[in-house]
Amino acid sequence: MPTMHLSLYVTADEEAMAHEAAAIIRDQYSEAIAKRGVFTIAFSGGSTPIPLYRLLSSPQWAKTLDWSKVIVYWTDERCLAPENEASNYRLARTELLSRVEATRFYRMKGEDAPQSAAEAYAKLLADHFCLIPGEFPRFDCILLGVGTDGHTASLFPGDPALMDTEHLVTDVYNPKLTTARLTLTLPVLNNARCCIFLASGRIKNDVLSTALNLMAAPILPAQMVRPHNGKLCWVIDSNAYQG
Repeated sequence: MPTMHLSLYVTADEEAMAHEAAAIIRDQYSEAIAKRGVFTIAFSGGSTPIPLYRLLSSPQWAKTLDWSKVIVYWTDERCLAPENEASNYRLARTELLSRVEATRFYRMKGEDAPQSAAEAYAKLLADHFCLIPGEFPRFDCILLGVGTDGHTASLFPGDPALMDTEHLVTDVYNPKLTTARLTLTLPVLNNARCCIFLASGRIKNDVLSTALNLMAAPILPAQMVRPHNGKLCWVIDSNAYQG
């Protein structure tokens, strides 16, 4: 029977968060390589994963993973050019991928028309994961953040995209945003072998009190991420934790 395993890691600070998350990624990588020979991971945006990216590219960690066996994707992207400072791809490329021997990474093309870009990325995933219609990719690891409104990837509270059970990737536009976005859908997130949430700072106290309550009916997008046959790991710092 499919089960979800929840782990909560409360660390001293963002540096300790990075080390904890890197250790989880290393373990998922080792298991994936032993069983399948490759490791698939999807990166998110925002500033929270920067310490993790920098740690993974540091001398002590850069050789821990054989990057020729790592295939990198993205959870979401803003609909703008890849060189734009707000690009999730640009962040990961600058802080990590350009500093390690990574050659297999596939960005969402935010510069293209949103619907076409979503369809193209869905086709790419279907091809890479050898999916038949109705199947969803099974990532070894998905890295996620959470906004103060409870959004994760680019799935926002109240957005119709939360109800999408058909598509792998969809385009969304929230009136509060400055640009449209592309995002993996909930069925893709919930089919992962491991989802890792990162959250830090007192500003996240309120949203985490709800998001971490898995006994309650999910009302926030981040709360709806519940891998049906995988691990759910929350890695947060002490400032974000209310106890």
